[in-house]
Amino acid sequence: MKFGVFMFPTGYAINPVELGKTVEDLGFESLFFPEHTHIPASRLSPFPGGGELPREYSNTLDPFVALGAVASATERLLLGTGICLVVERDPITLAKEVASLDFISNGRVLFGIGGGWNREEMENHGTDPRRRWKLLRERIEAMKAIWTQEEAEYHGEFVNFDPIWQFPKPVQKPHPPILVGGDGENTLKRVVNYGDGWLPIGRRADFKSRIDELNHLAAEAGRGTIPVSIFGVPPK
Repeated sequence: MKFGVFMFPTGYAINPVELGKTVEDLGFESLFFPEHTHIPASRLSPFPGGGELPREYSNTLDPFVALGAVASATERLLLGTGICLVVERDPITLAKEVASLDFISNGRVLFGIGGGWNREEMENHGTDPRRRWKLLRERIEAMKAIWTQEEAEYHGEFVNFDPIWQFPKPVQKPHPPILVGGDGENTLKRVVNYGDGWLPIGRRADFKSRIDELNHLAAEAGRGTIPVSIFGVPPK
C-alpha cells in the first residue's frame, strides 16, 4: 500500500511548490490537486459532501499550472489530478496539457478524471449535464488517439476532427494512467471501459464489495486486476 496527499491549492494555503517538496521529502508517493474553474454564484447544485460548500472550491488554482510548478521542484513525486473535469475542457488542448506535464515531469502524471457534480458549472462551459458521460468517453477516446498515434483523428457525436499532428507524446506509454473518479451506479463499468484505475472518494466504510465487483467486471472484459486509489480519506 502506498500513500499520497490530496489538497486544494489556493491563494491562502501553502505554496504548491513548498507543499510538493515537503510531501516528497516525507516519503509520500503522490500529490493530487482537484479542479474547478469557477463556482456559479447561484449555488443551485447541492454540494455532494452535504452542508455549505467550502470556500476552497471557488479558490483553487488550475491543477496543471500548479502541478507543473511542483514538477519542476521534485524528482520522484507522482503528480495527480483528483479530478480533472474533462467535460469542461477541449480534448485537443487537454491532451497537449497532460502530455506536456508528463514530459516536464519525466513520466510522473496520474490523470484522474470525472464528470463533475456542479451542473451550472458544466453549462457555463457549454456542456449539457445530461449528456456528460457520453461526452467524457468521447473526449478520453480522442485524447488516447492523440497520445498514441503519429497522425490522430477522431469522429464521434461530440468530438470530431480530421488527422492532426501533436507532439511531444507522453513519456509514459501508451499514456499516463487514467484514473476514473466517482462511485455511482455505472462508475465501475466506465473504469473497465476506458480507465486504467479507479479513484473513489473515501466515504464508504467498506470498499471490499465494490472492489470485488470491479475485479469481476474486469475479468469478464479480459482484463487483469485494476488498481484502486482511494482519495479524500481523512487522516487518523
